[in-house]
Amino acid sequence: MNYNHPKIIAEIGCNHKGDLDIAKELVKVAKLYGNADVVKFQKRNNKDLLTEEQYNAPHPNPINSYGGSYGAHREYLEFNVKQHAELKKCCEGFGIEYSSSVWELTSAKEIGSLNPKLIKIPSACNNNVEMMEWLAKNYNGEIHVSTGMTTRDEIDGILQLFDRFNRTKDVVIYACTSGYPVPFEDVALLEILNLRKKYESKVKAIGFSGHHLGIAVDVAAYTLGAEYIERHYTLDRTWKGTDHAASLEPEGIRKLARDLKATHKALNYKDKEILNIEQAQREKLKYRKND
Repeated sequence: MNYNHPKIIAEIGCNHKGDLDIAKELVKVAKLYGNADVVKFQKRNNKDLLTEEQYNAPHPNPINSYGGSYGAHREYLEFNVKQHAELKKCCEGFGIEYSSSVWELTSAKEIGSLNPKLIKIPSACNNNVEMMEWLAKNYNGEIHVSTGMTTRDEIDGILQLFDRFNRTKDVVIYACTSGYPVPFEDVALLEILNLRKKYESKVKAIGFSGHHLGIAVDVAAYTLGAEYIERHYTLDRTWKGTDHAASLEPEGIRKLARDLKATHKALNYKDKEILNIEQAQREKLKYRKND
């Protein structure tokens, strides 16, 4: 198996708390300290995404709410397309890729207008046929798709949709378990092997989107064949909000990048039976039978 260089996606999502300056700081730290390759935000049009009842309902966990209703909370955390353009420019200034997940058609069109290298379809929205068809027809970049809370038949349907538009070679399909955080027994890393077996020859790459604690699992995901490793990322896990507790702080992203890059270097065969580094040790330590 040939291992491509691991690509680390630091998902900021809504961990910026609705503050553009915090979002820019997250970009800066992800690149300059964390050594990530991509940062990812989220884009929602909440009036399209939520029913009136959902929009006006209280937040299910009021301590994490930024508004008097769930809709108001979501609006508080939302950046408009002009602000996303500003964030994309910020990313370009620091030399890190900008990306965003899109949650419905309006947001797909808005983010598509910025022409990022990649757009993510989250697990919650990978059954939105209208949105995926629009992306397949109108967006020329990479289309990354998470498969949390998705059946295998549904995954087949997603790939068939993109195949109808000759776009499967632009698709990165992610193994994912939707939970915050996910206990290790539910991470189900071997699903990466299932995705590879069924789709690796058809798609651009396989990815892993993790919501677990720590970083050991991500290294295992890479060795199993996930080229893209995506983790939620925050400046402070104690901040108010739903995703912070299941996110990595800057030191976590930094260590993740360090460990994945070290693993990439190590995943090879010896190029000769006795390596140069071993030769001196062989002469010093190898047992010699007395004549």
